[in-house]
Amino acid sequence: MTQHSAEVAIIGAGIAGIATAYYLAEHHNITNVLLIEQGQPMAFTSAQSGENYRNWWPHPSMVDFTNHSIDLMEKIARDSNNRLHMNRRGYALATRRTQVDDLVEQIRYGYDNKHDDLIRFHGSSDSVSYKFAEKPDWESAPDGVDVMQNQDLIRRAFPSFSEEIQTVLHIRRGGDISGQQMGMYMLEKYRAQGGRRLTGMVKQINQQDGFELEIETGEGLTRVKAEKIVNTAGPFAGKIAEMIGETLPVYNTFQQKIAFEDVEKAIPRNLPFSIDLDEQCIDWSEDEKDWLAGDDEYKWLTEQMPGAIHCRPDGGDNGSWLKLGWAYNETPQDVAWEPVLNDQFPEIALRGAARLNPSLKAYYGKLPRNMTHYGGWYTMTEENWPLIGSMGENGAEKGAFMVAALSGFGTMAACASADLVAKWVAEDGKPKYASDFSLERYQNAPLLAELKEASKGVL
Repeated sequence: MTQHSAEVAIIGAGIAGIATAYYLAEHHNITNVLLIEQGQPMAFTSAQSGENYRNWWPHPSMVDFTNHSIDLMEKIARDSNNRLHMNRRGYALATRRTQVDDLVEQIRYGYDNKHDDLIRFHGSSDSVSYKFAEKPDWESAPDGVDVMQNQDLIRRAFPSFSEEIQTVLHIRRGGDISGQQMGMYMLEKYRAQGGRRLTGMVKQINQQDGFELEIETGEGLTRVKAEKIVNTAGPFAGKIAEMIGETLPVYNTFQQKIAFEDVEKAIPRNLPFSIDLDEQCIDWSEDEKDWLAGDDEYKWLTEQMPGAIHCRPDGGDNGSWLKLGWAYNETPQDVAWEPVLNDQFPEIALRGAARLNPSLKAYYGKLPRNMTHYGGWYTMTEENWPLIGSMGENGAEKGAFMVAALSGFGTMAACASADLVAKWVAEDGKPKYASDFSLERYQNAPLLAELKEASKGVL
């Protein structure tokens, strides 16, 4: 039987696991690390990422956390000559509402004591200048948010938006990256410092003088002896925790997306990641609506759907593809390696997205053949905050740590998550938000009460 040893064994080589290995070496000189994954790195959940990032969250801890993650991604962009193709056109949050005090208040609260400098209002008679996102360069883009209610300005900035849109909140520190390129960059750096990989599935973890992991590989059973472990197993994080007798408050939902070639040039290539905040009923014809309403399996498609369908160009200014996503599924499911896609989802997403961008109606019933329909698992806590730190009440003493429940924000949060868990592993000083993202938060009744009333921000 083959045996390996390591100071730290990382279980899961998605973007969170790779980033953890990277920051253990980069920030703490911990290089005796073994990265364990059943298949190829970033081939499961990370491969389905929307690859977007933003610092828009309705709580200061999440804003500080994602701001730090963006800082770290920007450093990688600088160090790698922007190998991760980082751009910063922002997030455009669109609504037909004119009264948006609640949305602005969420942003104010998230920005904490910095909101006066970061929120800019553009009303019908406002003369404050608005900087168009003419270039995707992240270095020159402003921070903060532009609250736009000047209709002429909205039409000029977002010409594809429906004329029903009355308000746009343009979150400026946001955009997209190539998550795969960022992961490969970190993996290469990890390997260059002596980091190792093992391909196999963790079957059992024994706790004795650290940890002994039993790994099923293509060559048979392998044992790994590790002083410490980090659970970065994505949708399987709960199962890994159970192997050491711990229960994580997480569940999984399956969310789908589509990408297709915009042969009709329906969407401007400089459109930011755009979200329709409003609830809607899907735009079916009367005949389609009658047919769907008469079938118990599909009746729900005629009822009111949640907001937050999103659309963005894919492939940069010179590309030709679009991505659409709508995370409306809230049903917890057992994880499957090959989840079943809903054949109706492409048309559902298309018609939902056409309410914000009516030019997409050109594709009704005739989406291009050059289309990809895919999906991934969102591993979540009830409040949709991550779990980072000690895996269990005495996990730190035992040497058991985790990065879990990154749901739909794994790519954008990977760097800050990994940097934080590396501090736990190395027993280094942690930021003030560390306890908020650990299991310690479940002893903080005021915080939990606050999060129960807050938006979960699922996209």
